[in-house]
Amino acid sequence: MSDATAKLGQALSETDRAEIIATAHAAADVAREVTLTYFRGTGLGTTSKKDAGFDPVTVADRGSEQAMRALIEARRPQDGIMGEEFGPKTGSSGLTWVLDPIDGTRGFISGTPTWGVLIALRDADEALFGIIDQPYIGERFLGGFGLSEMTGPHGTRVLGVRSGVALGDAVIFSTFPEVGSEVEGRAFHDLAARCKLTRYGMDCYAYALLAAGQIDLVVEAGLQSYDILGPLAVIEAAGGIVTDWQGGPALEGGRVVAAASKELHEAALAVLSTY
Repeated sequence: MSDATAKLGQALSETDRAEIIATAHAAADVAREVTLTYFRGTGLGTTSKKDAGFDPVTVADRGSEQAMRALIEARRPQDGIMGEEFGPKTGSSGLTWVLDPIDGTRGFISGTPTWGVLIALRDADEALFGIIDQPYIGERFLGGFGLSEMTGPHGTRVLGVRSGVALGDAVIFSTFPEVGSEVEGRAFHDLAARCKLTRYGMDCYAYALLAAGQIDLVVEAGLQSYDILGPLAVIEAAGGIVTDWQGGPALEGGRVVAAASKELHEAALAVLSTY
């Protein structure tokens, strides 16, 4: 990686940053329109991506990503795009939009309002800006380029993780009780047993809650980059920490731990890194 590439995000002008932020909001807006057309309705056309097991995808997933791609390509044709449902598009700017059109499709097809649309912009080195959007509730969490805020039914407020919480008083989340492999499941439950409260099933919304100062830890495994880059940008902008289970970068997904404080992060790694 060249120094020029590594510093690409820092070199963006204020005009570039404003255009990126506006494009991210516009992409989230079109994704809201598509997903709400289908949510709690019929005609989802749900199929499974896997022959063994159930990994659902719907017309809403595909339509949401197509709408976001079209908007980004029209507004910023020089940027790359990587999404969950369609192939990557190579760009010339060194910047790539990473899209998860519906994070939590199982929740979406079940009618629960805990799924979300994830949007991130990255360079070769880091996640520069991210959005977690929950269309049905009308909440949007964003972070990057000096911004850290959420909008929703209570208006607009600054995001911020909570501090001063010991591991024994922490609230920990994961999407599935089984977490990942058998070993990864044991690691999570070992850590969760040391926390005050364990909850499941929030998908990306758990990361939003951490950034909003409502919970303290999120631990998952088997993630893809489109699952984590948006939340990573939002949480880091809110003062939290997101790494893999060894304390390294989590940009490509895999085993991920998000923590509200340095102390909680260290306590989580002390357990997770032994597995």
